[in-house]
Amino acid sequence: MKCAYCSFKETKVVDKRDSDGVGTIRRRRECLRCRKRFTTYERVETISLHVVKKDGRREIFDKEKIKRGIIRACEKRPVGMEQINAVVDKIESKMRNYKKNEVPTKVIGEEVMRQLKQLDKVAYIRFASVYRSFADIEEFKRELKEM
Repeated sequence: MKCAYCSFKETKVVDKRDSDGVGTIRRRRECLRCRKRFTTYERVETISLHVVKKDGRREIFDKEKIKRGIIRACEKRPVGMEQINAVVDKIESKMRNYKKNEVPTKVIGEEVMRQLKQLDKVAYIRFASVYRSFADIEEFKRELKEM
């Protein structure tokens, strides 16, 4: 690891701890030449995960899309960003553990609904109404009764 100040190639790790991110390690380093300290972050490089859309198109998995959908469903609800981030991380982890590196949107949508049902019932209904495209009020009522 090069020193961030003098570019010397030898440093030593003086402190190491898990960071906020999933699978991220924070390392505090000291340059063996100039003795200045700096921080580096190390994370495991994951295999790219692809989403298979309903029409067969494939795109790279983007957890920010999931996060935006959950934030919208949770608007004006007593759900904090920490809870939302935890749910998004949980969903991402489940998708990365999926048997293949291509996940159908249906699998992702169902997992989002499962997590929202536990987090906040109103947010769950909001998300389900968009995700399942309820055709009429009767479908909406059936979903409410199943809850």
